[in-house]
Amino acid sequence: MSWKSPPASADHLRAKLDDEFETVAKPQGLRRTSDARREQEAEAGDAPDQWRRSSEEGGARRGRRAATDQEGQDAGDKPARKGPSLKMRAVGYLSRREHAREELARKLAAYAEDPAEVEAVLDALEKEGWLSTERFAQSLVHRRASRQGAARIVQELRQHGVDDNQVAELREQLRATEYDRALEVWKKRFSARPEDRAAYAKQARFLASRGFAHDVIRRILGAGDED
Repeated sequence: MSWKSPPASADHLRAKLDDEFETVAKPQGLRRTSDARREQEAEAGDAPDQWRRSSEEGGARRGRRAATDQEGQDAGDKPARKGPSLKMRAVGYLSRREHAREELARKLAAYAEDPAEVEAVLDALEKEGWLSTERFAQSLVHRRASRQGAARIVQELRQHGVDDNQVAELREQLRATEYDRALEVWKKRFSARPEDRAAYAKQARFLASRGFAHDVIRRILGAGDED
């Protein structure tokens, strides 16, 4: 049986490797990785004081700036509103369709800091001919008359702030054509007059929901000789 030497201890192997490094690596200017790392850490620890002071001062400035911004928000500061002027907004609305003065005032109020600004713009627009509540009322009647009765149209005119005198005048005009307009609306929906109470109630509700007067509805649904 051949004899084998006992395994070398860890300390013995480490010492042997150190001797080999001293013999081979040092003449070539090589260094252990651990030695290089220790030197870098030592150099980092020797950074000039002014670098550290500059970093600390920069952090302090950022902190003060953040605190100032927060104070402004807490105080309720709001950025200046950007966008078209009140008059330009109003002209934009009017270029799409006619508006009553009261309706346009409600739309502009969201963009004005002072209600007086809105009134001044509306006065200027009326003077220049851009804004006319009377023209708006006539336009609304023209758009609604073929589908709705006088009661419903009058209600909408009042909601838009049209003058009572003009509303009364337009209501008389609508009442003069109420029967003919209601008959056309009824013909588009129904093919024949009601034959029983249920059918009568259904057709009457339809015409009433459109704003036509009850006397006109009775004439249409009860007159057997009307086409």
